Amino acid sequence: MNISNKLTKKERQFQLEHLINEDPFLTDGDLSDYFHVSIQTIRLDRLELGIPELRERLKTVAADNYEKVKSMAGAEIVGELIDLTLGKGGISILETGADMAFKKTRLVRGHHIFSQAESLAMAVIDANKALTGVSNIKYIQPVNAGTKLVAKAEVVRVRNNKHFVHVMTYANQQQVFRGKFILVTLDEKEETS
Repeated sequence: MNISNKLTKKERQFQLEHLINEDPFLTDGDLSDYFHVSIQTIRLDRLELGIPELRERLKTVAADNYEKVKSMAGAEIVGELIDLTLGKGGISILETGADMAFKKTRLVRGHHIFSQAESLAMAVIDANKALTGVSNIKYIQPVNAGTKLVAKAEVVRVRNNKHFVHVMTYANQQQVFRGKFILVTLDEKEETS
């Protein structure tokens, strides 16, 4: 992203609003680089336009996506669901903290990384009730507490009541985890037995 000519404040704010509407995940730093102005100028522009900071924009996008999920309640998803297309794929973000890590090494415990991936896989399938039938996982790199994890899920195949979902998790644009899940949907008869 780069804009070479000098814009008036009004033009910059108009373009800034358009850019954020197109990509709500742009940071103030991204916008500062794009417009060749300080981060403080971007913050002031956002305030004048009534555009919330990135964290609040993510929460709004996530809230809209939680309503689409059929297989579980939105609060059961580990991380913030920022993109969802039922039956196709989705993206979630998990902000890790010291409470998720081993005290001595400050490395995030694997079950937090797995939970983000599994709950995202469950969220993307277009089914009212499902369980994880099989998971094949690999931890590729350790993750330090305080790292933001971005998980991307893709439904690769559906056969009868089985949904095959691949999830890749990244930290600082490096893959740290991969999971291949087979999720089994339940119908009313299976549920009562």
